[in-house]
Amino acid sequence: MPTLPKPPPKPARLMTKNQVFQFMQTLERTYPSARSELEYKNPFTLLVAVVLSAQATDVSVNKATPALFKAAPTPDAMVALGEEKISDYIRSIGLWRSKAHNVYELCKQLVMNYKGEVPSTRQALEALPGVGRKTANVVLNIAFGEPTLAVDTHIFRVGNRTGLGPGTTPLAVEQQLLKRIPKPFLKMAHFTLILLGRYTCKARKPLCYACPVAEWCQYTDKTTLPS
Repeated sequence: MPTLPKPPPKPARLMTKNQVFQFMQTLERTYPSARSELEYKNPFTLLVAVVLSAQATDVSVNKATPALFKAAPTPDAMVALGEEKISDYIRSIGLWRSKAHNVYELCKQLVMNYKGEVPSTRQALEALPGVGRKTANVVLNIAFGEPTLAVDTHIFRVGNRTGLGPGTTPLAVEQQLLKRIPKPFLKMAHFTLILLGRYTCKARKPLCYACPVAEWCQYTDKTTLPS
């Protein structure tokens, strides 16, 4: 699991319920078409893509997976392809050796235990090789419509910096966000918060002056427009 950054300085206070509502509502209006930037066609290709994306960029995964999924579009085909050939398709992705092994082994389990279908429960997903809580949350959200939050470095940073849902671990942030974000916004929150963290609320130099939700953010060291 990648090492997460230390939480930034604790904000002066948590957002109020009304501030959280305004914050999330504005994010949805700002990113009305927010979705995963990984390319996939069905729950199976989504699962594989998310496993491959660990400690790698979505861009690098999207470059490798079209050829892989053309060669092996189903779990059965992936097992038939074999671990060595899977490796050949994903060598441009970080940690490709261990990821090829995990993809091969999880496909074997899908074939043997689930008739080639991706299971729809957290327990079953997390029992698959290479699938942790974050990956399971992504699959549950996108493939099965569950209001889950996969806390990556972006959401971890946003939750702490803004006062939306601070915590010292990804699980703590996830639990805070699930508790504090109103239900109507939970399904999209995974995507809108990632986009906010990736492109505006950046780690080193947040673009507070261009942030659509700065009005409700409790970060005390907001940046100003460069002169």
